[in-house]
Amino acid sequence: MAENVRIDKWLWAVRVYKTRNMAAEACRSGKVRINDQPVKPSRTVTPGDRVKVTVNPQFTRTLKVREILSNRVSAKLVPDFAEDLTPQEEYDKLKVYNALLWERRDRGIGRPTKKQRRDIDRLKNL
Repeated sequence: MAENVRIDKWLWAVRVYKTRNMAAEACRSGKVRINDQPVKPSRTVTPGDRVKVTVNPQFTRTLKVREILSNRVSAKLVPDFAEDLTPQEEYDKLKVYNALLWERRDRGIGRPTKKQRRDIDRLKNL
């Protein structure tokens, strides 16, 4: 395993973000905290660190670093490197948030009109 790994690389490796660039941007915008301190993408992680990641305004994931790694691993191996400490209330809030954003359209009624499309986009940007 690696000795020193940047937080953006570790978040990408344990599949919190799809790309390393997305992880680095989240660090720069203040959405990632290690031990309740905002971090830059170049901050190194150590085993035992608590990482809080704000995914959207309603949901914050809390992870504990078990081991550090520099290469992306399969989803089945993520629990070996990151322990999920996120409380169940956060997952409940996420479930409610996603249910509110869902737009139901009947099958076979065609494409949405321009007004309907604007309404759908407005819902997604809440």
